[in-house]
Amino acid sequence: MLLDMLPMLSPDLCALDQKKLKELLRVATRSILAGINDGRRTSGYSVTASEILRHVGASFVTLRQRDALRGCVGSLERGRPLVDDVAWNAFAAAFQDPRFPALSRSELKITSVEVSILSTPQLLEFSDEKDLLAQLRPGIDGLIISYDGQRATYLPNVWEALPNPQVFVHQLRHKAEINPNIPITTIEFRRYTTQHSPHIVLV
Repeated sequence: MLLDMLPMLSPDLCALDQKKLKELLRVATRSILAGINDGRRTSGYSVTASEILRHVGASFVTLRQRDALRGCVGSLERGRPLVDDVAWNAFAAAFQDPRFPALSRSELKITSVEVSILSTPQLLEFSDEKDLLAQLRPGIDGLIISYDGQRATYLPNVWEALPNPQVFVHQLRHKAEINPNIPITTIEFRRYTTQHSPHIVLV
């Protein structure tokens, strides 16, 4: 399907109820189980009948084992139907995250999955680091950093580990491999919020 033929994003996609979030969680779970059983991802369309979830959206899928990260892959831009974006990212988090080996069948019982839906990122305008830090909302904002083709993001839940805004930004710069000598006013920052599904164990 051509991108310009995809349905436009509905405003309601930024305020999904728990029923819709659980549908997306089923999409993620089935995509991972299909990867275990068949070695390939499935389309989210085969799991959900909710029309709103077929609108273009952006998601992250996070896997954890006993609170330790086991995989996390996502999309920062909206480029495909949300159900397919979740299915794609779930498969990638389980089998293609370069930080971890592919998920094995024996790990399913100890692996939980969570789906995060991203709002449209908003560009932050600031005069210096102090001004930037004052605009951030710990625990609420996800942050995207971009400079000269280098880019990285922290989801809002990273604030739990990095509650200090200055440390949060400095670690994100390090993640994006942006030279610490680069003036912060030449770097682009965009923030977004997320909605989260519940955590569930895969089996």
